[in-house]
Amino acid sequence: MTKAIYKHKFQPKWLLLLTIPIATSLVVLYFNSQSSRLPKSYRYSVSRSLPGINNRRATVLQEINFYREKLRQNPESGLNLASLAQAYLQMAKATGESSWYLLAEQAAKRSLSNLPFNNQGAAIVLARVAQARHDFTEAIRLSQEVLKIQPSNQNALAILATSKLAMGKLQQAKTAADTLVNKNPTQANLTLQALVLTAQGQEAAINTFKSALSMEEAGETGTSAYTRVLLGQFHYKHGELELAEGLYKEALRIIPRYPLALLHLAELKTRQGDYKTAESLYAQVLPNSQKSSTTYDHAVFRGKARLKQLQGDRQQAVKLLTEAETLLRQENATGHGNGSFGHQRELARLLLEKNRPQDTAEALSLMQAEIKIRRDAQTLDTLAWALSDSGRFKEAQQVIQEALQMGTKDAAIFYRAATIEKALGNDRQALTYQKLSQQIDPTFDKQARRTSGLGLENFEF
Repeated sequence: MTKAIYKHKFQPKWLLLLTIPIATSLVVLYFNSQSSRLPKSYRYSVSRSLPGINNRRATVLQEINFYREKLRQNPESGLNLASLAQAYLQMAKATGESSWYLLAEQAAKRSLSNLPFNNQGAAIVLARVAQARHDFTEAIRLSQEVLKIQPSNQNALAILATSKLAMGKLQQAKTAADTLVNKNPTQANLTLQALVLTAQGQEAAINTFKSALSMEEAGETGTSAYTRVLLGQFHYKHGELELAEGLYKEALRIIPRYPLALLHLAELKTRQGDYKTAESLYAQVLPNSQKSSTTYDHAVFRGKARLKQLQGDRQQAVKLLTEAETLLRQENATGHGNGSFGHQRELARLLLEKNRPQDTAEALSLMQAEIKIRRDAQTLDTLAWALSDSGRFKEAQQVIQEALQMGTKDAAIFYRAATIEKALGNDRQALTYQKLSQQIDPTFDKQARRTSGLGLENFEF
C-alpha cells in the first residue's frame, strides 16, 4: 500500500466543502442584508451563477452513480475505484455522515488491491479517512509515501500540515503550509497557512486570512464560506463579535444552512444572550426532516442543552445532554483506529460539565488517552481542566504551561491558567494570567465564561 500511488487528473481539494440547497428566500434576504456591514475585503463578490453551484451535492451523487456504473461494467478497474472513493469522500465532507467515509475507505482499499502501484488517488483517500479518525500517524505515513514519489503533491502536503497541527507540532505544520503556499498561493492553501499562524499566535495570521479572501475564485463556494467561518472564529476569540457575526452570516449567504457557520453563529448568539435566535440556528443544523446522524448532531444537542441551562430549564438541559452523551459514546465505542470517527475530547468536556466525581474520573481517563494522539492547545486545555477538577493542580499547571508555550492567543486558556495558579496559591501569577486573558478578549466576562462550556464560569478574580 505504501507504494500505491498513481497519477490521476481528479484530485479532491483539502478544503472542498459542498454547498447546501437554499432553505428559503427569506433566509437569503436576511443574510444578504448583513453583507453591507462587513469591510469590503471580507465580502463575497464572486459570481455564484456557474452551473451546478447551488446543488453541488446532487452533482457529486451524479459522479458517484457514474463511477458505480463504470464499475458494474468493469468491477476490477483500480482507477475507477479510486475515483469512486474520492467522490465518496466529498460526500462525507458534505454531509458529516461517517458511512460515506467508510464507503470511501472500502473503495480505496479495493483500488489499491487491484492497482497496487502508481495509485496516488487511493492513497490520498485513505490518508484523509485516517485523519478523520484522528489517526494522524497513519495519515502522515500515507502522505509522506505520496510525497516520496511526488514532492509537490498538494493533497499530501495539506494532510501533513493539518495532521502536524493537530498533534501540536506547529513548526513542522508551518513548514508544510509554507511549502504549499510557495508552490500555489490558492485560497485553500493560504487559509491553511493562516490556521497554523493562528495556532502559533502570530499577528501575520489576520493578513494571511485577508490574502486568502483576495484569492477566491468563482465556483469555489465551499472554500469561500469555510475561510470566512475560520476568520470569524479568529475575530470571535479576540472579542470582535460584530465582525465575527458578519463573517458567519456572509458564509451563510454564500452557502445557506452551512452547518459550521450555523453552529458558530449560534454560539455567538448564546454569548450575546439572544437565546431565541440561537435556538432557531441550531434547528437549522439539525432539522426534524433529517434521517441520518451526522458528526454535527452532538454539538447541536450540547448547544441546546446550554441554552436550557442558561434559561433555568434544568430538566430539559439534562435530557439534551443525555442525548449528546449517547451519540458521543456511540461514536467512541470502537476506539481510535478501529473504524471510529468519535470525539473523545468532546465527550470528556461534556462529562466535565456534568461535574460529578465519576464523570470527572472518566473524562480524565479519556483525555489521558487523547493527548497521546492529539496535542494541540485545546486538547491540552481540556486535559488541564480534567486534572484541575480531579484536584491534581500541579499536573494541571504543567499541562496548561505547555499549551501557553505554543503561543495560541485564547482568552479561555489564559483564564484556565489563572484559575490553576489561584488554586496553587500563586495569586500574583494568577492575576497576570487573568489580565492577559482580558487583553486577548476584553469581552471575556462572566457571561462569556458561562456560555463557553469550559467550566470557567465559577471563577472570579
